[in-house]
Amino acid sequence: MVDSVEVSGLVKSYGPLRAVDGIDFSVRPGEVFSFLGPNGAGKTTTVEILEGLRKRSGGDVRVLGLDPWHELDRLRTRIGVTPQDFHFFPKLTPREAIQLYARLFDVRPDVAELLAHVELADKADDHYDVLSGGQRQKLGVALALVNDPELCFLDEPTTGLDPRARRSIWEVIRRLRSEGRTVFLTTHYLDEAEQLADRISIINLGKIVATGRPDEIITRYGRHDRLRIVGDPGLAGHLGPLGFTVQEVPNGVEIELGSKAEALRALEAVSASGLRWDSFSTRRETLEDVFLRLVGRIDEGMLRIGGRENGGAP
Repeated sequence: MVDSVEVSGLVKSYGPLRAVDGIDFSVRPGEVFSFLGPNGAGKTTTVEILEGLRKRSGGDVRVLGLDPWHELDRLRTRIGVTPQDFHFFPKLTPREAIQLYARLFDVRPDVAELLAHVELADKADDHYDVLSGGQRQKLGVALALVNDPELCFLDEPTTGLDPRARRSIWEVIRRLRSEGRTVFLTTHYLDEAEQLADRISIINLGKIVATGRPDEIITRYGRHDRLRIVGDPGLAGHLGPLGFTVQEVPNGVEIELGSKAEALRALEAVSASGLRWDSFSTRRETLEDVFLRLVGRIDEGMLRIGGRENGGAP
C-alpha cells in the first residue's frame, strides 16, 4: 500500500538559512500522524510544502502519490485543510458556509449529515460571529471535509480552546480515523498528540529528531519510572547504600525504578528504615517530558559545536 505522505531529503532554504534540513518521514493511510516541534523548528514550512503552498528547495515529496507543487490541481480535490486560527465571514451560517464551499469544489455534500458529523447540527443557522471558539474550529473541520478528502491537514485545531471544547474536537478527529481517512495533525499540546496520534515525528532546528509511536518514543528516550516518597529527606542516605538510585526532592525523596519488583523492594526498605514517611506515588514520564528533553538536548548540542544557521522559518 502506498503511503499517504512520503518525504525524502526535504530541504527548504532561505539564502544561507536551512529552515528544513534534509528530513525524511512518511504517513500511512488511515492513521493520525502528529507533527510536533517548537516555534521556528520548520514545522509550518514543511506542512505548507505538503499542501502545495510553498516550493521546496530540494528533496522529494509525494502526497497521495502526487507532487504537491507541480500537481496541486489534481491534489486539492483529494485533501482537506483546516488552517491555524480558522476564521470565516461573520454573518454567514455553518449551513451557508458548507454550501459555499460545495460550489467552489463543484460537489453536493449532504449538509445536514456533515454538520452532524462535527456536532454542529444545532448551530446550522447561527451566524459565525456568535459561535464559540470550539464551534468555529468544528466548522473549519467541516469545511475541510466538504470534498470528501482522503487526507486531512489539521493545523493546531484546538489552540485556545477550553478543555471541554478540546475533547470535543478530539472526538471528531477519532471519527475521521474510524472512517479510514488519514489525518496530519500539528499541535503544541503534547497530551493531545499522545492521546490521538498513531505515530509522531518531532522536528527541531529543521531536522527530525524522533519518529515512532508515542509509547515507543517515551520508552526509547524517557527515563525510568520513579517512586516518590513524602517523608524524611534522610531516606536518601539510607536507600543509597542499598543500591537504589535516589535523590532528595522537596518534602522527601525520589527513587528511579528499573522494574515493578524494584518498587516493592524500595517500599520494604523505606518501611524498615525507621525513618518517617507519610505517602508514596509513582510517576511515568509523558511525551511532554521526552519532547522537552529531546528539544533541549538538540539545542545544547548545537551550542556545544558552535551553533549553526538552522532555525526554522514560520
